[in-house]
Amino acid sequence: MKTRLYTRLRFAPALVDVDRRADGSCVLSSPQKLRAHSRAVGEWLERWAAETPERVYLGERLNDGWRKLTYRQALGAVRRIGQSLLDTGLGAERPVAILSENSVDHALLALGAMHVGVPVAPISPAYSLLSKDFVKLKTIFALLRPGLVYASDGARYAAALGALPREGATVVLGTHADAVARAVPFSRLLDNLAGSRVDKAFAGIGPETVAKILFTSGSTGEPKGVINTQRMLCANQQMIVQTWPFLEDTPPVLVDWQPWNHTAGGNFCFNLTLRNGGSFYVDGGRPLPGLIETTVRNLKEVSPTLYSNVPRGFDLLLPFLESDAELRRSFFKVLEVVLYAGAALPQNLWERIENLAIAERGGELAIAAGWGSTETAPTATLTVGPGEQAGNIGLPIAACELKLVPSGGKLEVRVRGPNVTPGYLRREDLTRAAFDEERFYRIGDAMKFADASNPVKGLLFDGRVVEDFKLATGIWVHVGAVRMRMIAACDPLIQDAVITGHDRDEVGALLFLNPLTAKRFCRDAPQDAGLAWFAANQDVRAKIAEGLAKLAQETAGSSMHPTRALVMTEPPSPDAGEITDKGYLNQRAVLERRAAFVETLYARPLVPEVFLVR
Repeated sequence: MKTRLYTRLRFAPALVDVDRRADGSCVLSSPQKLRAHSRAVGEWLERWAAETPERVYLGERLNDGWRKLTYRQALGAVRRIGQSLLDTGLGAERPVAILSENSVDHALLALGAMHVGVPVAPISPAYSLLSKDFVKLKTIFALLRPGLVYASDGARYAAALGALPREGATVVLGTHADAVARAVPFSRLLDNLAGSRVDKAFAGIGPETVAKILFTSGSTGEPKGVINTQRMLCANQQMIVQTWPFLEDTPPVLVDWQPWNHTAGGNFCFNLTLRNGGSFYVDGGRPLPGLIETTVRNLKEVSPTLYSNVPRGFDLLLPFLESDAELRRSFFKVLEVVLYAGAALPQNLWERIENLAIAERGGELAIAAGWGSTETAPTATLTVGPGEQAGNIGLPIAACELKLVPSGGKLEVRVRGPNVTPGYLRREDLTRAAFDEERFYRIGDAMKFADASNPVKGLLFDGRVVEDFKLATGIWVHVGAVRMRMIAACDPLIQDAVITGHDRDEVGALLFLNPLTAKRFCRDAPQDAGLAWFAANQDVRAKIAEGLAKLAQETAGSSMHPTRALVMTEPPSPDAGEITDKGYLNQRAVLERRAAFVETLYARPLVPEVFLVR
């Protein structure tokens, strides 16, 4: 598809070196050399506090207004907090644990800790607020051994804090400090004036100093603590800006919800803003019905220059953009880049974004993508230019090498560079298993060339190697590709899907409808219509049947499309782990929780609700 988007932004040229090996593997790298970068995250804050002291750095909604901090105010608070942490006896072996959602106070505490060499570990709020037994939280604390624990609200987090063996850790609470015994209010961290100890601690930070511990979701086991060093974070931002030099032309403005306990929100978006002297507005919304409206409200009041989201987030936001002129004007007013990451963006969503950009801005927009993981700080590849179609994740950025290794009919990708973690906290066994003999990190993803004869055309994400499975016939099913084709075939009704069929004769799918587009599709739907109504609606079923039949005709083998499907009448549950903090569908959790529906899918005789495609 020839792109109708264009951009005046400065991008690095699309270049890649390819080292092909006799064993069938190849190593891709950028010809760009990594230039000098900052020593520590705190240097960014000190720079902008000196150069642009009154520019807004952080903002968050408070009732009907915004709480805003300038760079000067933020640095002053960060230094005071750093002094208090040192006075409390925190250090490399006594880190800070943050249990709560994104907020200005969360940001200040994290920056204050990193400023004086104290590691910070933001932890998924779900482990505290949704869990009944707090098993994952207890596992994390046993690994982390924090010296200070922060939660935004003592009343909301009292149960979790009461279940943890704190072992002398100081508990700091944003509000309702009296709800937890011996807790202190967050404001007390700001009481002390910063002295020479802060300066000495900051000067002592080196490239191997641990900045953060980020815990993986634990969807396939216990949470793992990924060590993030100062070198990783600072080098990665330099890699990004050498690929996207436009970031240094205009201070970026972000309105972002992505949780800081994950690397996309906490490292890419947060650090990108700070490194380039921009303004970061905390979005209290989420890509969930009932919460996406908060994002809409915020985007009406703050116009971003760069907007990052996961595909599910775009899927929920687009109906509002398409129907609300005021939102469109604010959203596209100064927007330069739309970025999707973490999962492939369905082509239909790409085209809807493109059409809106053309109508509102004449097409002046770059739709970009990146790829990486918690272990890569997070960025390993980026696209350059406005982009042409969904799925291309670009090329390796400066100083980052990708090794593509043949595996099960795919190319497994591995990563090496200064942005890659040294390993996992107190788990040498996991660290050893995570790297190959050349110290490439085994990320578990697969890639393929967009054009095998011309590598500069970029790479396409080819699914998770660990999610793929074999049918009973021994044929491999590549889950990511099947899922994407099916969502596109049933556009615009299917928001997401889980692919089934491990050790069975046929590929199947559990389908999740998009309630917003389903309502627009069924103009006669009652106001209170739920998913069960849409799942039973004959027009909806006819559209899905048509899409599945078309997909079957267009694909060459039965392993490449579902032969049976079932529409879910209950949305994926965040409480049950079916939706992650980042808004992704957790395939494993859905299959485990909905095992009965999988059995229904393959039951004989055929259940009437099941679509059968031949």
